[in-house]
Amino acid sequence: MPRTRAARAALAAAALALLAAGCGDAGGLQGAGSTPTATSPAKLWPNLAPASSPAWNYDNGDAEAMKGVTAPGGDIRKVEPVSLVRAEMAQHPDDYSGSKAPYRETARRMAYCGKEPADARCPLLKAYYRDITGDGKADLTLGFRLLPGHQTAVRVYTVEAGDRVVQVMSNDDAVSGVELAGRSVIIHAPSDLADYEYRFQWTWDPDQRVMLLTHDEMLRIGKREHSSSPSPTPSASPSASP
Repeated sequence: MPRTRAARAALAAAALALLAAGCGDAGGLQGAGSTPTATSPAKLWPNLAPASSPAWNYDNGDAEAMKGVTAPGGDIRKVEPVSLVRAEMAQHPDDYSGSKAPYRETARRMAYCGKEPADARCPLLKAYYRDITGDGKADLTLGFRLLPGHQTAVRVYTVEAGDRVVQVMSNDDAVSGVELAGRSVIIHAPSDLADYEYRFQWTWDPDQRVMLLTHDEMLRIGKREHSSSPSPTPSASPSASP
């Protein structure tokens, strides 16, 4: 005697239930609920005339050759980091020379650099070597304290035209951390807003042959302990987020 429609439906439902239970035990896929409706960006003020030039400088500097410094055999590792900082001081005396120079203490303490054993008064930080420009050769990422304040200079140098040393990135900021990632240098800086930080990403541009500020963002980092020591001055650079 043929089964009724109701009986067949009951058997089918029971079979599906058993199959679902078996898949669940085997680690099968499970539903995540309904998918929210996607919304496209709403373009505002379509008749607004586009700007033809930026309102302010976005810190994208030019490459600068370091005068009097060469890399023997094109190897940046053979260049003394101290000589690069001293070359910068000579090329930018307004920043380092004189009683009113903002980084006069850095210039004074350079006398303690290059000694063995290392002197803690030297403002120079450890040098890092990694290929950032993608030419298969090591580039130099260098940092030094900007005194008497609480900022840090971050510089990147590469070698061009045989032995010519060129500074392709220059950034001064209140730095809480620095990372190298691929062709980029990522700088973390404290924010005056609790539980947030600024994050700047400088990326090598092979056409401009310089590091460009490609990301500038403020990110929430969660609760953190606030120390009683003086904190660096927060960055005041304008936002340049793409």
